[in-house]
Amino acid sequence: MLKLLRIALLGLWNVWFYVLAGIGVVLCLPFLVLFLQREAWYRYVFWLARHVWSPIILYGMGFWPEVKKLQPLDSNKNYMFIANHLSMIDIMMMLVAIPNPFVFVGKAELERIPLFNYIYRRAAILVDRSSAQSRKNVYPNAQRKLDMGYSICIYPEGLVPHPDVYLAPFKNGAFSLAIQYQIPIVPVTLPDCKKRFPFQFSYKYWIGKPGRVRATIHPQIETKGLASKDVKTLKENVYQLLSEKLKEEGYS
Repeated sequence: MLKLLRIALLGLWNVWFYVLAGIGVVLCLPFLVLFLQREAWYRYVFWLARHVWSPIILYGMGFWPEVKKLQPLDSNKNYMFIANHLSMIDIMMMLVAIPNPFVFVGKAELERIPLFNYIYRRAAILVDRSSAQSRKNVYPNAQRKLDMGYSICIYPEGLVPHPDVYLAPFKNGAFSLAIQYQIPIVPVTLPDCKKRFPFQFSYKYWIGKPGRVRATIHPQIETKGLASKDVKTLKENVYQLLSEKLKEEGYS
């Protein structure tokens, strides 16, 4: 009986996440419609996402974000931010943790969500991983964003891993972009998001609860002087870093 009650409460809590996300979008919508008309105004969209939309969801769900910066970020530099991806609140945590305006590189499939797709098309770089042309188009789109002073954020696993996998193998995209444009990579670990609000809710995975959610911004990894032949080594080194940090948090 207690197990069924817990499942019911977690189910309602999961629905509440989408309600909060919708409330945040509705509250910001008039400003989003205005600021999304020009790419140069994206920094105002980022401000809304960081200071309004994300806090509504995180605090409304009972989460208290804590950010630890192991190295300060230069507001005048472009970065490639990467992080592990185990929860739907990973996006909000990255927005809250990183003060530098950045653009997500995200799956084109999310463009199908009504209302959200209008914002998503204009605020993110979309990629259809099944299309070689779509993957190729990421590069000029990223270059345009970098030229405008924005950074890039990618979840290099390219998916949300199965619950039994704490860190899936990385794709090359983030590392190829960072090397091509000679921008430093800043790894970010999100150790609590899966424990607090896992992406998958299933018959054996009904877990989660409010509480502290942390983000650790690790020292940047320079790419200056690296070439395309170094993508594999760079990817493996960053994977090893994130893997070790997550293992220290109890993942295995």
